[in-house]
Amino acid sequence: MAVKPPSSASAARAAGLREALASRVVVADGAMGTMLQAQDPSLEDFQNLEGCNEILNITRPDIVRSVHQEYFSVGVDCVETNTFGANLAALGEYDIPERIFELSEAGARIAREVADEFAADGRPRWVLGSVGPGTKLPTLGHAPYPALRDAYQRNVEGLIAGGADAILVETTQDLLQTKASVIGARRALAAAGADLPLLVQVTVETTGTMLLGSEIGAALTALEPLGIDMIGLNCATGPAEMSEHLRYLSRHARTRVSAMPNAGLPVLGKDGAHYPLSPGELADAHETFVREYGLSLVGGCCGTTPEHLRQVVERVRGMEPTARTPRPEPGAASLYQTVPFRQDTAYLAIGERTNANGSKKFREAMLAERWDDCVEMARDQIREGAHLLDLCVDYVGRDGVADMSEIAGRFATASTLPIVLDSTEPAVLQAGLEKLGGRAVINSVNYEDGDGPESRFARITTLAAEHGAALIALTIDEKGQARTPEDKVAVAERLIADLTGNWGILEPDILIDCLTFTICTGQEESRKDGIATIEAIRELKRRHPDVQTTLGLSNISFGLNPAARMVLNSVFLDECVKAGLDSAIVHASKILPIARLDDEQREVALDLIYDRRRPAVGDTPAYDPLQRFLELFEGVDTKSMKAGKAEELLALPLEERL
Repeated sequence: MAVKPPSSASAARAAGLREALASRVVVADGAMGTMLQAQDPSLEDFQNLEGCNEILNITRPDIVRSVHQEYFSVGVDCVETNTFGANLAALGEYDIPERIFELSEAGARIAREVADEFAADGRPRWVLGSVGPGTKLPTLGHAPYPALRDAYQRNVEGLIAGGADAILVETTQDLLQTKASVIGARRALAAAGADLPLLVQVTVETTGTMLLGSEIGAALTALEPLGIDMIGLNCATGPAEMSEHLRYLSRHARTRVSAMPNAGLPVLGKDGAHYPLSPGELADAHETFVREYGLSLVGGCCGTTPEHLRQVVERVRGMEPTARTPRPEPGAASLYQTVPFRQDTAYLAIGERTNANGSKKFREAMLAERWDDCVEMARDQIREGAHLLDLCVDYVGRDGVADMSEIAGRFATASTLPIVLDSTEPAVLQAGLEKLGGRAVINSVNYEDGDGPESRFARITTLAAEHGAALIALTIDEKGQARTPEDKVAVAERLIADLTGNWGILEPDILIDCLTFTICTGQEESRKDGIATIEAIRELKRRHPDVQTTLGLSNISFGLNPAARMVLNSVFLDECVKAGLDSAIVHASKILPIARLDDEQREVALDLIYDRRRPAVGDTPAYDPLQRFLELFEGVDTKSMKAGKAEELLALPLEERL
């Protein structure tokens, strides 16, 4: 359905709202549903769809209008449209999903008319287009993501057509549902050529998390990269229970922050549940929130009345939100938690064992469709100390989209760690993104086939930008894999400039992989590949301290036996971290602390990495660290190495062992 482009008046109102949110406290309305029900609409008013409040936008616009009038009469700046249930899940339960646009447009039009009447006094009034969550949780498989996203797009297209000044995605309980609604809203705004503020409010339960267990940090990490204008909380609790979550948002969110609490936690009495918070107490809470956390938008949810909002208006009108100096923490997120890209005491370990190309065990489980075994391998890596999990299902002859959908869908709830989606195929990456409510990292993009509109680079970066994913970018261009430090840095500079300038991806959300080849072939041209990688990392971090660096570590030791690989990988990783490496794709349990390595093994590994060969001098024979390294590990396996380390550890006094 075509949406008419917004008028100049609509654009001016949206700009005015943005300006107001930047300079003062904007007050929204309170509860809607209870006020509609209080006017006792008949079953006929509901067209025999009892409880479907959105139908009243068509049958009883007078009732809906009266609620907006009551709130504007007490001085609020904006009202929410009566469209909370105008989505696929809610209207689908009434068998009228085809009416999403109609009911959304009607709800926005009523609110627009009332807002314009009150704005005749010269003070602007705004309409917030309400986008509710519905009753389906896509993370749990209740409904497919694409269907929900497309229905939210129709919802928002109706709100735009009816004259909404901003889109408010509210009361969200499942981060994947939240992302579906935000992305649907973004598509609607783009289709209409509209630039309206996009506000998001999540609902945190009394448990301290969203319904599916998401901490507020996970919500911020997942949602802020979607380009929203504001994040906040509404519903579920009163202001007291929101305080700590708002404190977190105030400290870390780049966007503005909002709160629309219930009038306290419901109390059950002989006449049913009631909300105990008085108007004065709600006003007290909002005054504190504005002063302590710098909130820009406040209002009410369940149990709040026009009197509640009248007192809030009196208390906060004229207040300037306290200036915030947020400290963003760039990172990835699972459904449950956020993981910063910068680890305080170590590098960020990206577990490599859930990769069909790198792990025979994982590949065999996937080919046999032993999905529980795949999940158990993810859990093994969590126990081993990984921070993120690299998930690759690419395998010749398999349906990668189906495999990714199956495994990513399981990892979404089974893994507490964020996922790195690893594929060369955009369709496979998209299948993963549409299953993960947190914030994924995409591995990877490069310029192998250029950067034109049909290039793999453009197709994958489009996905990353839409879904708010972070992006691993490889130092490969049309000439192939960069080999010298200068070439690696030059390709990295091109990637950073392109991703930030043309795609709007922030530097901290770019992970540059300076790549390495094996240094164990004995061929002259590969001898200095380790040095080139280390020097490139050092120079890149000097130029772009905010950019993340990463590395597929195990390439450096390709061709050696497992025991030798373990030592060389550990030493090379340590050198890269000293040069500024932030993360690495590794088998975490096979990285050894440098202090625990045999002295000669460590020194020869360093000689190998830095190509410290020495020619024969007099009676002193020539020294080739590669040859010596091979000799040191002849007949040595990882079991004997681990056994030796265990015996050494047991021989230490208790305090040193700890």
